[in-house]
Amino acid sequence: METNHKTPNPSRTGGQVLVDQLVLHGVKQLFCVPGESYLAALDALHDANVDVTICRQEGGATMMAEAQGKLTGQPGICFVTRGPGATNASAGIHIAHQDSTPLIVFVGQVARGMMDREAFQELDYSAVFGTMTKWTVQIDDAARIPELVSRAFHIATSGRPGPVVIALPEDMLTDMVEVPDARPYTVTEIHPGTDAITELQQRLEKAERPVVIVGGTRWDEAAVQNLVRFADNWQLPVYCSFRRQMLFPANHASYGGDLGLGVNPKLLARIRASDLVVVLGGRLSEIASQSYELFQIPEPQQAMVHVHADANELGRLYHAAQAINATPQAMTAALAQLPKPSAAPKWSQHTQDAHAEYLAWSDPGKIRIPGHLQMGEVMQHLREVLPADTIFCNGAGNFATWIHRFWPFTTFASQLAPTSGSMGYGPPAGVGAKRMWPQREVVIFAGDGDFLMHGQEFATAIQYGLNIVVVILDNAMYGTIRMHQEREYPGRISGTELKNPDFAAYAKAFGGHGEHVERTEEFAPALARARASGLPSILHCLIDPEAITPSGTLSGIRKAAEEKRRN
Repeated sequence: METNHKTPNPSRTGGQVLVDQLVLHGVKQLFCVPGESYLAALDALHDANVDVTICRQEGGATMMAEAQGKLTGQPGICFVTRGPGATNASAGIHIAHQDSTPLIVFVGQVARGMMDREAFQELDYSAVFGTMTKWTVQIDDAARIPELVSRAFHIATSGRPGPVVIALPEDMLTDMVEVPDARPYTVTEIHPGTDAITELQQRLEKAERPVVIVGGTRWDEAAVQNLVRFADNWQLPVYCSFRRQMLFPANHASYGGDLGLGVNPKLLARIRASDLVVVLGGRLSEIASQSYELFQIPEPQQAMVHVHADANELGRLYHAAQAINATPQAMTAALAQLPKPSAAPKWSQHTQDAHAEYLAWSDPGKIRIPGHLQMGEVMQHLREVLPADTIFCNGAGNFATWIHRFWPFTTFASQLAPTSGSMGYGPPAGVGAKRMWPQREVVIFAGDGDFLMHGQEFATAIQYGLNIVVVILDNAMYGTIRMHQEREYPGRISGTELKNPDFAAYAKAFGGHGEHVERTEEFAPALARARASGLPSILHCLIDPEAITPSGTLSGIRKAAEEKRRN
């Protein structure tokens, strides 16, 4: 008679159990700033097949992890220490929350016997992070690590993706336990019903001026290609939501532009004149909805079809004529199978005109700004020399307009930009992208104020030999705030002027390549030398302070505000 003997689970520290779960869930890279609160986990990582990137500040580390989550749809992983480390990380966690990015942040915690005494660096993480995460949990029993880590991966990637914070009491990580591992997590797709697709088809057939607005997350290359096929078959105009341009190729005949900041007025007019709006994957949050004024709330004037992976987002702001709970992958696969209309759609000319308007709006050759450095010509040069799959990264500021308006995104997973408007995102995001895909070119646009929010992560790029190129546009001010200041309080400059370092020397001090660019003709050779150097590089570009936007000046904004006040 045979007896089944189960192999006993080996005794492991909590730290070892934790790292083993990361490996089985497919984690290949993670980012950290080390701390004594999770030494047992660091020790377990010593022998694990996981690349650990050591960062210079927890905000940067979390943004690097968030960037990888944004590009892959798999949770970015970050470890930070307790107290100050955790609060530093909050900027990246907030980005993941507003950008719907899967992210798991492991945070050190004081020993269990010291809790609730306000011990050294103690925080109540549920209270601190509760409103900006999908789930915040503390693991007090090492035997529950497989269960809770598995749940974290599922929560971070399900429905509307987002961040999870897991607190790790220091002594829990050194406990010895015998516990089985979990199974690798799987992402659940939500498919639209046949009746829902049929109803949508009928709405399209009856429409006169339909538009499609794409956004959100849970996309992949196949979903984008299926969307392209659907747009081809139906000749539909497609618009991208704020900082989601990588979801539809800009060189496609159906592309009409993006709903961002400083949007093309002709684009807005076309959407307002539409009679059917298909919102696919996005939430139509503040920027995309133009301060919630593009569509009436709760009843849009246009018939709206809202497709979202999270049922809680459907009906939250807009009472859609048709709400479909489905992921972009599943929805686009169904849309791609719809048969072509028997005749040319009534809106074919509308689609052609929308694309022509986009091409005219995004032509950098037409742009002239004050000063010796013409950013229109800079963008034209970048379009000529950089590969189409270059990953562009940026933080927050008016400088980002040069990318979003004038770079034609044609490749999925080529854009890293925070819809949350978080400054300093570009450098760490670029490091995260380059760590994952070293063969891809990574270009970071940053303002002078923006760069120094997380510019210390240039040292991380040096440490790991990541030949990113950072283009710093220096106008010696917090430009976006100054623009609003002139609009609201013309001529009363307060709190927005900056005294900047020599950013080229900054790059060289770390061991990178740095150059100054003051005139248009200097940019192309400086970029060529930076790319050829094989080093992390900074191009310190001096911009005339008057050139606050591609089409406006500070003095012009001030004058308009003063005239408005007089009238």
